[in-house]
Formats: sequence, C-alpha cells, structure tokens
Amino acid sequence: MTSTVNGQTAGGGTAPSPLDVEVGALQGGPADLAQYAGRVVLVVNVASKCGLTPQYEGLERLHERYAERGFTVLGVPCNQFLGQEPGSAEEIAEFCSGTYGVTFPMTEKVEVNGAGRHPLYDRLAGFADAEGHSGDVRWNFEKFLIGRDGAVAARFSPRTEPEAAEIVAAVEEALAG
Repeated sequence: MTSTVNGQTAGGGTAPSPLDVEVGALQGGPADLAQYAGRVVLVVNVASKCGLTPQYEGLERLHERYAERGFTVLGVPCNQFLGQEPGSAEEIAEFCSGTYGVTFPMTEKVEVNGAGRHPLYDRLAGFADAEGHSGDVRWNFEKFLIGRDGAVAARFSPRTEPEAAEIVAAVEEALAG
C-alpha cells in the first residue's frame, strides 16, 4: 500500500481523502462524508457486543468536548470480528443511543478487512499507527484520525481508550492545525 504523510503519497502526489468515498448512513440514505471537509474526524469501527463496547462512553465525551471546535466522531459498525455487531441498523441505533447516549453520526454496517473491504477502509488501512502497524484493522474500536485537510493524521489501537492522552493530544493538534 502507498504510505501517506500530511496528505502526500510516497510518490509525491496527493492521497485521496477518506472523506471522498460514498457510504450510507446507519438509518438510510447517504452519510455524506463530504460534509466533514474542514473538520477533524475520528473514524472508529464499532460493535455492540464486544469487550471494548464501553468505549462508546469515551467516544461520546470526546465528541461532545470538541464538537464546537470542528471535531466529529464517526462510528462505523462492523460485524467482521466474531460477529460482535449482528444487529439491524435500527437495533444498532437504539443500542447506541439508549445504552451509551451516542449522538455522533454512524454509517451503515461495512466490512473493514478482506475482499469486501469498504473503500473508506481502503483509504485508511495503509496508514501506520505509532507502533508501525498498517494494513488490516486488528479488532473493533480501531481509530483513525483525519485532519482538516482530509488526510489521515493518526491511527490508534483498538485498546487505546478514546480519552487517552495520545488521542486527546492528536485531536487538539489537528484542531489547532
């Protein structure tokens, strides 16, 4: 895969933004990722029946904390990891809002790995995290930070809590940039 740094590919061209792909919204219709152009977005593949599901609380707090400064969490349901997101769109929406008070936007359920990988994750997966991992998403709640310029700015392990110092610092830096 091509590596990107500050929106530039290894070959010197501009990498296509993950926000340029089409994906449906959880409740139907297009999610219209273009509406997030100029914002900082944390894209997270989510699941309702995972040991990491309580991260919804931290994701919502992060979303609320920085929303007025141009930040959005974008939840992307995925059922590829031990079938931990089996519900319908309605069930997912009800679970997220009812159990965790989620107000951030959610896309339709997609695949993040393999032959059926959604184009959104084609554009995210090549970016390496601080430990050098790139490629396939490892588990539910892997996080990708997209800067105001539409380029991937950071990638975080599924086990990294949404309000961990490294995520907060990356969000604040992206918002300041």
